[in-house]
Amino acid sequence: MSRRVAVDDYIDPDSRFVRVEGHNLHYKRAGSGRSVLLLHGSGSSLHCFDQVAATLSSSFDVIRLDLPGFGLTGPRLDRDYRVQTYATTVAAFLNRLGVVDASVVGNSLGGNIAWNFALDYPQRVDRLVLINATGYPGKSLPLALRLARNPIGRALLPRLASRSATARNLRSAVGSRSSVVDDEMIDRVHAMLTRPGNQQAFIDFANTDQIDRTAEIPAITVPTLVLRSASIDGQHFTRDIPGSHERVHPSGGHLLPDEDPAWVAAAVLDFLTTEVAAQPKEQR
Repeated sequence: MSRRVAVDDYIDPDSRFVRVEGHNLHYKRAGSGRSVLLLHGSGSSLHCFDQVAATLSSSFDVIRLDLPGFGLTGPRLDRDYRVQTYATTVAAFLNRLGVVDASVVGNSLGGNIAWNFALDYPQRVDRLVLINATGYPGKSLPLALRLARNPIGRALLPRLASRSATARNLRSAVGSRSSVVDDEMIDRVHAMLTRPGNQQAFIDFANTDQIDRTAEIPAITVPTLVLRSASIDGQHFTRDIPGSHERVHPSGGHLLPDEDPAWVAAAVLDFLTTEVAAQPKEQR
């Protein structure tokens, strides 16, 4: 049965807000130790990392935020959704929290922001984890992004914002574990997508001209782990980032932190706790 969950229902005792660049960013922080920053993908929110964060927070200071345009943070007033602008916002966010450097883990768009952040602020990245990250021109786009880029599709998006349409879109984005798209996940994603301003922000993001910086990717020198679903195309991070390592999920889809959080958390935890030969930061 269709039901409506208010977005404010997702503000809980762990929710925090901080003013950054004129916007109230919603974030959560748990654990202690070296800092780990988790960045979600487009059309998502920090909640996609709930189970991954719970595992990592036993060993690390885990920080995750709703990126501008998504979740409880909501749209940017200037409607600037360039990936490099996101990287600048992430730097300002870490400054407000007093975090000098962190390991940065990003899924999809969050991965795109993560590797751009590593290019622009190499001294602030301890290690880098890219989960089905975007950025290469040849990568296939999810249906919602393709619709948002098409004038006819944009006109249809409000009609496709129903809970049932959200459920269909989520099922099309996951791999063999379709059971993860349950009522709880559908309610959460639908509430965030239909938060006032978020749908227009998604359209603005989808129609933002992004600079192709993939030729710069070989300049990334931080230790890097690439987590990729076998079904995901158009990724060449392992080829282009010197010394990077890749793990491939055989049956996952685009939403790995939601689909198999145990696999993601184990891979990230192993990478963050294993000694990696790397150049000292001052040489990067």
